[in-house]
Amino acid sequence: MAGVRWYTIVYVALLGLAVSKWIFFEFLAYGVALGLTMVTATMKTVLIVAYFQHLRHEPRILSVLMFTAFLAVLILGVAASFSIT
Repeated sequence: MAGVRWYTIVYVALLGLAVSKWIFFEFLAYGVALGLTMVTATMKTVLIVAYFQHLRHEPRILSVLMFTAFLAVLILGVAASFSIT
């Protein structure tokens, strides 16, 4: 029964993060809202990967591999943004 409880907690957190994006754009300046939206999107991604894709039950090396791949994509994305201008 604890599994259902955790899924419910994560679902409610995802719902709250989704609603927060609307609040950001409704009450904050566009640049601030966009930055906060990126932060909440990252938080939602971590929750989805950790709980709904069962990454927390996998061997730790798999988590390290996923984080390394994420870091590589992030670095390549930043490098690509500099080459556009």
